[in-house]
Amino acid sequence: MRIFRHYEEVSPDVRGAVVALGNFDGVHLGHRAVLGTALRLARQQGRPAGAMTFEPHPRIVFRPDLEPFRLTSFRTKARHVEAIGLDFLHAQHFDAAFAARTAEEFVRDVLVAGLGVGHVVVGADYVFGQGRQGDVAFLRRMAVEYGFDVTSVGSITAADGTVYSSTNIRTALRDGQPQEAARLLGRYWEIEGRVEHGDARGRTIGFPTANVSLGELLRPATGVYAVRAGIDRGAQTHWHDGVANFGRRPTFDKQALLLEVHLFDTAPDLYGEHLRVALVEHLRPERKFSGLEELRRQIADDSTAARRILAELPVQAGVAAEVPWSAPPPAGTPT
Repeated sequence: MRIFRHYEEVSPDVRGAVVALGNFDGVHLGHRAVLGTALRLARQQGRPAGAMTFEPHPRIVFRPDLEPFRLTSFRTKARHVEAIGLDFLHAQHFDAAFAARTAEEFVRDVLVAGLGVGHVVVGADYVFGQGRQGDVAFLRRMAVEYGFDVTSVGSITAADGTVYSSTNIRTALRDGQPQEAARLLGRYWEIEGRVEHGDARGRTIGFPTANVSLGELLRPATGVYAVRAGIDRGAQTHWHDGVANFGRRPTFDKQALLLEVHLFDTAPDLYGEHLRVALVEHLRPERKFSGLEELRRQIADDSTAARRILAELPVQAGVAAEVPWSAPPPAGTPT
C-alpha cells in the first residue's frame, strides 16, 4: 500500500479513485464498513481504492490541552488499512491553516484538484471544513457540480445495539474492559512503541520487563493485564504470551505512567525493538506492596492467572491482533 502525505503530491495513477474519508482512529468495525465499501465499489468500477485521513488527529490541533486519547498511532492505522486491501492511504498533514479551509475549498482544492476523486465514501455523520460546516448533503451537492459520486454508509451496530464507535471503545478501555473494546474493534487493542531502558528492577526478582511509553495513545485503566506481545522482525511479527502492568509503580514511589511487559518463557534483549502489546484481560488494579518479596509473589500469581486465560485463546499466527471476535459487520446501508 502506498502512502501519500500531501494532496498535491498524489501519483497520477490513483486519480479517479474511490476514496473513503475519515479519521478512522481505531479502524474499528464501523470504520471497516466504510473502508470495505470503498474497496468493493473500487473493484466493481475498476478504480484504485484509497482512504484519506489526517495527521496529527484534528483534536490534537484544536484541543492540545486534553489528555492523550488516540486509539491508534499512524503506524498502526496504516497497517490495519493495508490489511483491508486498499491500494493507498493519504495522510494529509493537519494544522490551523488546513483547518481554516471552508467546506467548499476542501472539496474543490483537495478532493477534486488534488486527489482527483472519482467516488467518495463517508459515514452518515461525516462533517468537514471550517467550523464543520460541510456534511453529507453538502458533499452531494458539490459532487454534482464537480462530477464525482458519493456513497454514505449508515451507522453500524453490534447485535446488542451498541454502536461501533471510537468513543465507546475509549470508554471501555478507561473502565478496564479490554474485552468489550475488542468486541467493538474486532481485535484486541494494542499499545505499540519502542522498548525503553528502565531501572532493571524486574530482573532482580526473576521477572524481567520491557518498558514501553504510550506517547499520544489513550491511557487505559491502570493495573495488571494478560497480554499477547508481538515482536516485529522485518515483515513478520512473533507473538508471545505475557503479563503487563500499566501504572505508576507505587511500590517504588514512581509517578510517571509506564507499561511494563513480562514475556513468558523467553527473555530476548528488546531494547530499541518495536513491540506490539495487545491487552486481553484486566486482571486486577495496581496497588502498593510492602517490598520486593511480596511483589514477586503477586507477579507469580498474576502470571499464573494470565497463562490460564491466554491458554484458552486460539493459537494461530497473529492471533493477538488479526483474529476477529466476530464476523465483519455488513457494509452499512449505502445511500
